[in-house]
Amino acid sequence: MDAIFKALADDTRRLILDVLREQDGQTLQELEVSLAEQGVEMTRFGVMKHLKVLEAAFLVISRKQGRFKYHHLNVVPLQEVIDRWIEPLTQKPLARATLDLKAKLEGEVK
Repeated sequence: MDAIFKALADDTRRLILDVLREQDGQTLQELEVSLAEQGVEMTRFGVMKHLKVLEAAFLVISRKQGRFKYHHLNVVPLQEVIDRWIEPLTQKPLARATLDLKAKLEGEVK
């Protein structure tokens, strides 16, 4: 889980994930162009460095096809973070709101 938070701590890596969310399965060159279109000028080695961190956190999965390597967003680790850290925080307020609404509606009917 530490690798996921480390990977998400950097703006550029979050941008790479956003770019892959918009168009999955990009090559290194396509990612370089996509980042440049977002205003982030970066060398091929810079993009590779960030991809290495994202791959170590299993947020990006790479697949080689012919002479090209395609990078794909893997949402499973993100969902695990949501399930562990975010979902419990939203459940209690939602349950409370539902119970309050139920009490209010039942009070108006009587």
